[in-house]
Amino acid sequence: MIASLIEILCRENGDSPPVHQTDRQKDDFFRSLCNVRPPLPISETFLELQDQYLTARSQQRGIVDVTRLKYKDSIALWQGDITRLNSEAIVNGCKPTLLGCFHPLHNCIDNVIHSNAGVQVRRDCHKIMQGAHLPNGEVVVTPAYNLPGKYIFHTVGPIVRDGHPSEQHADELSKCYRLCIEKATELGLTSLTFCCLSTGEYGYPKNMAVKVAVMTVRKLLHENEELRVIFNVFQDEDKMHYEQEL
Repeated sequence: MIASLIEILCRENGDSPPVHQTDRQKDDFFRSLCNVRPPLPISETFLELQDQYLTARSQQRGIVDVTRLKYKDSIALWQGDITRLNSEAIVNGCKPTLLGCFHPLHNCIDNVIHSNAGVQVRRDCHKIMQGAHLPNGEVVVTPAYNLPGKYIFHTVGPIVRDGHPSEQHADELSKCYRLCIEKATELGLTSLTFCCLSTGEYGYPKNMAVKVAVMTVRKLLHENEELRVIFNVFQDEDKMHYEQEL
């Protein structure tokens, strides 16, 4: 299956597939080809094979049932790969173009989500945006395709270049959380998972970003008794900040 997928993408570029690759090298090479591929049309044959491959990989990594997490006041904290959670929607902290990360095998949340969901996500975002840029705080929804959940909420957080977020930065970050919860409520969802928006490369100090996230979510959950929110973290430092704030 992976050899066929690689062959299709290489043929699309006018190249020949490499030979004598290990299984791990094939997996990484396929992901790299998808990372750099523009949102062009693709054959149904490719999509069927890709969906089988990514679904099998998802099962192999293990799906985490969010109903079994420990919640307090409708909020849970979970550390690990966000694409393993069967939350009805996960939030992607994305670039304004919404096209994902084009750096092969980059470990940012944008790359990881696109890589595990499938090339359809970049295609859908391109159709929606048509070359435009999404303003900070706004939300675009696409299907989750080969992820365990139903939807991906794409939102753009503010960039803080000097380590000192302004009131506008805080308002824009809060808006990301607010509009995602409003969209989840509109869709009648019962679970929504947030990544650590605007931290990392976007420069928002983690402790301050966590305060905005928790304060905004707590306030809005009072208005939606059905929704459960999961804060997803990957690094120990992020987990520490959330544990302190929660």
